Amino acid sequence: MTDKDTYKTIETTTEAILFKDKNSKFYGFAFPIQSENEVKLHIEDLKKKHHAARHWCYAYQLGTETISFRANDDGEPNNSAGMPIYGQIQSFDVTNILLVIVRYFGGVKLGVSGLINAYKTTAQLTLEASKIVKKTINIEFCITFDYRNINKVMRAIKENNITVTNQKLELDCNIYISVRKKDATYIFDIFNNLFEAKIKQIKS
Repeated sequence: MTDKDTYKTIETTTEAILFKDKNSKFYGFAFPIQSENEVKLHIEDLKKKHHAARHWCYAYQLGTETISFRANDDGEPNNSAGMPIYGQIQSFDVTNILLVIVRYFGGVKLGVSGLINAYKTTAQLTLEASKIVKKTINIEFCITFDYRNINKVMRAIKENNITVTNQKLELDCNIYISVRKKDATYIFDIFNNLFEAKIKQIKS
């Protein structure tokens, strides 16, 4: 990612995009994902809906700073489908995304170069049709304090426009906050220097 404080992704599933080449039909789908488990579910769902298709090739990328990805040719010649699809994910600089291209064979072989072009083009058209959004990379913290110090903590949260994601307000209080990465050190120091309050980062 060029800007380490933001990343690009899609928020909603993209409607099927159709590309045709020598009677073969290629349907492109884009899904926003947060885990590898979702990949399997989307693939299984597409296989049910397109059970007459020949191939369900895909690529996905997860993460903003630590990246994980996979490209799958699903029976097509090596690197003729999955990597061209993944190449478009890289080209559009998006993450937390799954791209699946479902192929219906039309009876005419395309050859490796033809397949590479078809999968790349379908992936490109699918991403062009997707609503790509920019999001901030956020750091999650937990602030722990006694209930009698709630006013001090809440004042600091309000003054710095901090997003509270969860809270447990009892004798021992926990407030969970989400902070943009570029502001994380500054916010941490505020609560770290606050008397009788402790702050720790939550590992994502």
